[in-house]
Amino acid sequence: MSLTHLDLNLLLTLDAVLSEKSVARAAERLHVTPSAVSNALARLRLALGDPLVVRNGRGIVPTPRAVELAPALRSALDHLDRAIRSETFDAATTTRQFTIAVSDAGQISWLPAFGRMMSDRMPRAKLRMIGIDTYLAWGGPPSVEVDLAIAAIEDAALDVHITPLYNEKSVLVARRDHRWAGRRLTKHQLSMLQHVDVQVAPGRGYRQLAQLYAGLGIERSVALVVPSFVAAAAVVAETHFVATLPASLVDAFKTQFKLSALQAPVPALKTAVNLIWHARTNDDLAARTLRSLVTRSFEPPGGSRQMRP
Repeated sequence: MSLTHLDLNLLLTLDAVLSEKSVARAAERLHVTPSAVSNALARLRLALGDPLVVRNGRGIVPTPRAVELAPALRSALDHLDRAIRSETFDAATTTRQFTIAVSDAGQISWLPAFGRMMSDRMPRAKLRMIGIDTYLAWGGPPSVEVDLAIAAIEDAALDVHITPLYNEKSVLVARRDHRWAGRRLTKHQLSMLQHVDVQVAPGRGYRQLAQLYAGLGIERSVALVVPSFVAAAAVVAETHFVATLPASLVDAFKTQFKLSALQAPVPALKTAVNLIWHARTNDDLAARTLRSLVTRSFEPPGGSRQMRP
């Protein structure tokens, strides 16, 4: 079928449905009724000769034809959207939704300051936060769903920009009444600990930890793996397990979870946290404004940005 015989609004509807994976959420995004979305899908199915999406329980899944169309459709709409926005962006009035990928530790330590800046600079804009694992599952830096990421990722892919934000120091913690809390551990005591690890992709930090322990002749015993740093802190608070957590998160939750740092004969793990974005948004004024706000939110009051020691 030729584009000249196709209502292009139908493609906008399909893109919304494929992105949101829901007719109802697509309707909210397009500011129309769910029945309008369903009618548009019916017309497009007839035009393309394919079901495009089918129901699966309470959700929907795309057909192979829709999966094939999705990236080309999103890329075309993204280019058109950027072309339209390029000379019309106004930070004070924009209602654009931005998506940032960051770990839960990053959200706790950084998000409040950034939220205040964004409400002042772009008061009508919308912000969506996703986890790093979701970001990588969507394809990492080239993902058209994400404007930027704050992550301990250092290997730049093609057309990916990376700039350092800060160095995060990790701390080995246990609950405050742990039998070795506040004491300097021997290598033997360190080898007896059971650890809670966090499955934050790409997991390089814990590979580094394993190497540091191996250098002491110790094999880390991982008793539990959880999906977030906050979950690890909560588990440590109620068990005899220990966890290596970002210092910023420990500072935020040490009172609530009654955590205590352990003095261990192993070097502190330091992780470089970077700001990451794809070339497709490098020259976009709105995205540049967002990156500027993120960078400023990591600066101490009254001074230039410092890398966390």
